[in-house]
Amino acid sequence: MILGILRLMLFSFVLMLVVYFVLSAWSRSVRRGKLGEEWDEENREGDREAFIEQGLAEYDGSLRRKLILGVFIVPYLVIGLLVYLVNYQ
Repeated sequence: MILGILRLMLFSFVLMLVVYFVLSAWSRSVRRGKLGEEWDEENREGDREAFIEQGLAEYDGSLRRKLILGVFIVPYLVIGLLVYLVNYQ
């Protein structure tokens, strides 16, 4: 039984790792696109790429970026809740 749980945790961790990287890359590309649109709409002077890189640096420290880490926490909480409800309710 312990080996089954460990195997479940290992496979789910690998799956969540893949989901995290895909979600992180997608969110970063969406942010990059929005920064590019913002630059184009405001007709700014200067370096467009520097503006985008500065915006992405701010994004890296944002709450949204940290919330993506919930991909690791939420599934384990749901599994733990289900195990508790099935066995002790």
